[in-house]
Amino acid sequence: MAAPDHPRRAQRTSDLEATANGADGTEACPACGEPEFRILFRATDRLYRTTTREFRIVECKGCRLIRLDPRPTVKELPNYYPKNYWFAPAEDAASRMEERWRRFALRDHVNFVERALRDSGEKGLVLDVGCGGGLFLNLVREVTGLPVLGLDFSLDAARVATTSNSVPAFCGTLGQVPLPAQSCAAVTMFHILEHLHDPEPYIQQARQLLKPDGRLIVQVPNAGCWQFLLLGEKWNGIDVPRHLIDFRQDDLVNLLDHGGFEVLRVKHFSLRDNPAGLASSLAPSLDPMARRVRRVEETPRQRMLRDLLYFGLVCLAFPLTMVEAACRAGSTLMVEARIRK
Repeated sequence: MAAPDHPRRAQRTSDLEATANGADGTEACPACGEPEFRILFRATDRLYRTTTREFRIVECKGCRLIRLDPRPTVKELPNYYPKNYWFAPAEDAASRMEERWRRFALRDHVNFVERALRDSGEKGLVLDVGCGGGLFLNLVREVTGLPVLGLDFSLDAARVATTSNSVPAFCGTLGQVPLPAQSCAAVTMFHILEHLHDPEPYIQQARQLLKPDGRLIVQVPNAGCWQFLLLGEKWNGIDVPRHLIDFRQDDLVNLLDHGGFEVLRVKHFSLRDNPAGLASSLAPSLDPMARRVRRVEETPRQRMLRDLLYFGLVCLAFPLTMVEAACRAGSTLMVEARIRK
């Protein structure tokens, strides 16, 4: 599926249309090694405002993979992840309302995974890579009755998963997780691959951990969506500078195929992510997580009012994102894959 050219491209100046060959320190395409690329636009951190530095969003001239340029180094990248980047429940009314919404919206993810497990017939551990506060795994355990394990690079997130949701969690990378081969009925990665300098090892490590007919569930923002074509650098899905690779469907399928997986199912809508993503694209200053991360000063009344305004915008975005997804151009891709026989 070849994505159409970005409609804003014709409006760019000649320097944005120019190609680069790596002479200025830029990297070759991580997928195909092609050194030349087109610059689509420049952007900075609109959501969390961790930096004012501008980055380029470029498209490979060979395979058309879209990526951040320059990519932050492994040492630089943590600077763009606030300490409270993940959700942790609190006791105030606004937090309780947000928690209830998250439980409702996450059912969409849980149902997708539950069906994959039912179809596979495998029994065993469900490992969630990037588990955050562990709410998703808590719900999976309630629905399936299977044992669960969370994995997160943040020690604070792993601690919250254990204390708030009674989910055992390990702090580290997938390659460090202390599990034997073929011990997992499912490995889930929701919004993980776009953050990695090299996602291929994660796919290979998941393959080693999965049982013979286990399932890999992956979700990423969809750079082939209508929102990206219309909003460009204002689309929340590029999340500069934390998202290093912006996948279209073919990019993700090719990555999984190269890692020895076959794709069984693709879903273009997420109740948790698609409407909220459009709302955050249009009004990033209202995003509840962004306000919390930036430590915006607000009274409980102001916080509740802004949360309600944001929720109203999410509700307005819902039918638009449903139409987008029905046309297979939704702003997220949720994929079920199994090891290729």
